[in-house]
Amino acid sequence: MNEQNKVHFVGAGPGDAELITVKGARLLREADVVVYAGSLVDRELVRTYAPDARVFDSAGMDLEQTTKVLAQAVVDGEKAVRLHTGDPSIYGAIQEQMEELDRLGIGYDVVPGVTSAFAAAAALKQELTLPEVSQTVVITRLAGRTPVPEREQLANIATIGATLVIYLSISMVEKVVAELLSGAYQLDTPVAVVAKASWADEQVIRGTLADIAAKVRDAGIGKQALIVVGDVLRARSEGMKAKSLLYDKGFTHGCREGIVS
Repeated sequence: MNEQNKVHFVGAGPGDAELITVKGARLLREADVVVYAGSLVDRELVRTYAPDARVFDSAGMDLEQTTKVLAQAVVDGEKAVRLHTGDPSIYGAIQEQMEELDRLGIGYDVVPGVTSAFAAAAALKQELTLPEVSQTVVITRLAGRTPVPEREQLANIATIGATLVIYLSISMVEKVVAELLSGAYQLDTPVAVVAKASWADEQVIRGTLADIAAKVRDAGIGKQALIVVGDVLRARSEGMKAKSLLYDKGFTHGCREGIVS
């Protein structure tokens, strides 16, 4: 199946128009029809890469309506792009869209994008995995109108003490703090909130579980923000506990022979 006969689910990246992938930008330039998440994707990105396409904002559309637009474009021999914020596979609700296209016999593919977790790490100038601190990153959220399985409740995940990147929960930051404190995290655990990561009006707030809720309220942040939690954040102020072996001169691996002193 060629590119003209299927829908392309494309990750727009976290906000900055330059953070879309090369392939994603190409597909947008070639698109006849673009359906994009206008509540989360900057309209300027669409104007930049798809100035001549017919554009539909999915913010006011339901599943049936978006599917109809995309499917009709393919039937008409047009190139269709479904543009999602960040990476489509993270809270993108693409599975149900793909099921509808399957039902209609319409092909599709998925082009990954930069999710906002990594734009937030870049804004913080922070590695999310550090030797002897955390080698695990968990992407999660609080239950809202979309429920979360009991085993994945934040209070349960908090017991492992990993680096957490919490999406879609900033409006419930007090509850986030309470659930984290019921697990492996302490009042002095460092926290960073990054609002609109990589956008021109990006905001970064640093604190601890003791004060982050108040700082978020004072800053007036209520949406489009990630909460990053974990001891890896101490490295910016306290230095690293240990360094990776990867660049240690005495470490031998498949590409380099270590030097024994």
